[in-house]
Amino acid sequence: MSRFWDKGTVSFDDVPAMADGTLELRRFEVSPFSTNCYAVVCAGKALVIDPGAAGARIASALDGVEVSLVAATHGHADHVGGVAALVAATGAPFAISAEDAELAQVARSAHAFGIEYDDDAPAPSQLLAAGDVIGVGEARFEVVPTPGHTPGGVCLVGRDAAAGLAFVGDTLFAGSAGRTDLPGGSTPTLMRSLRLLATTIPASTHLLCGHGDDTTMSWELATNPYLR
Repeated sequence: MSRFWDKGTVSFDDVPAMADGTLELRRFEVSPFSTNCYAVVCAGKALVIDPGAAGARIASALDGVEVSLVAATHGHADHVGGVAALVAATGAPFAISAEDAELAQVARSAHAFGIEYDDDAPAPSQLLAAGDVIGVGEARFEVVPTPGHTPGGVCLVGRDAAAGLAFVGDTLFAGSAGRTDLPGGSTPTLMRSLRLLATTIPASTHLLCGHGDDTTMSWELATNPYLR
């Protein structure tokens, strides 16, 4: 059964806010696996990342804010199960990598655990590729492919007003990394993706993970066995 916890505004002391105070980060805990869904709100618009369930409730919680894009870091059901309802409620386009687009559209039936999810994702309006930049207002994020957990996993690394933030999906967790034993997973591929993150993301970056606690790249470089 899907859960929905609106965690409200999330702030980090080491991530500077925009000068006019309009950059807001909201977190919703959704799906049976407690997926972290995030909404980046800037200039009255929102980028919603990984709505794994409860899409209509996420839309309601963001009432008064235009959802301009829904993006998924990868195509597993616990990250895309709420996309259809959120898109239906807001009219926002949906973006995911080409490599995971088909997986997202069969996510309910393809999931290995037999848990009921809200819906399959719709066909994407936009395919995310390396170097693409998405976002809202002055909060921009560069698409960095990080396959391994799934063939088409991506991370969204902040630029401009969003510098210092990165959404890492299920590629990297606090003290751990994404599993590779589901269909399409690959341990060698994930390790290459982790090395890429370790060498390209600034140590001061705050990492927003797909499950569990947030962390920083500096802490993970010092303590995470998958990055050492």
